[in-house]
Amino acid sequence: MSNANNSAKFAFFYVLSLVTLVFTSLSTGMIIFQIINKKIMDSLTLAPGDFSQDALRFAISAIIIAAPIYFAMSWLINKNLLSGKLDRESGVRKWLTYFILLVSAVVMIGWLIAAIGSFLNGELTLKFILKSLTSIIISALIFSFYLYDIRREDTSKNNNIIRVYFYGSIVIAVIALVAAFFFIDSPFVVRGQKFDQATVNKLSQIDNSVNAYYGE
Repeated sequence: MSNANNSAKFAFFYVLSLVTLVFTSLSTGMIIFQIINKKIMDSLTLAPGDFSQDALRFAISAIIIAAPIYFAMSWLINKNLLSGKLDRESGVRKWLTYFILLVSAVVMIGWLIAAIGSFLNGELTLKFILKSLTSIIISALIFSFYLYDIRREDTSKNNNIIRVYFYGSIVIAVIALVAAFFFIDSPFVVRGQKFDQATVNKLSQIDNSVNAYYGE
């Protein structure tokens, strides 16, 4: 009964870490993609192509919420491995770790497909290369970490490689989050823009009404 309860608990840890990992990694990639879109000018449009404030806002929100949960779950999983409460040969650990590997591979494939599609649609070669490298690096870091974790022999001692991955990924997420704030409008600016848009909409309604009255 105790083993069954532990299996359910560890399955919860792994599934929650998977969900938050997806949000964290995708949001990190989205931030880098938007910075690339912002900084590399497209001579075709004479403007930062495909740059989206909405995408940045979503990515910031996702990292702020999902990243701490992911790192907390990863820490709990490693803590239970060190204490022996989570067996290295546990079926839950193996099945869900390989499932995370599958998801990371699918995400990498999806990112690369999107990057190639943008390139074939006329996107600049430099932007295509940078976005492809971003997709490969993020996915490769996730894939290599979990592949190493599932294959390591001794899980009863602290592992320096695991520590490098753990703290390195925290640094990457923090850098991406901080960088995003340099490219996003503040909430006060966004609110002012919404007021301006509301004014434009009302003036447009007045213009339509005047034209309709003149037409009659």
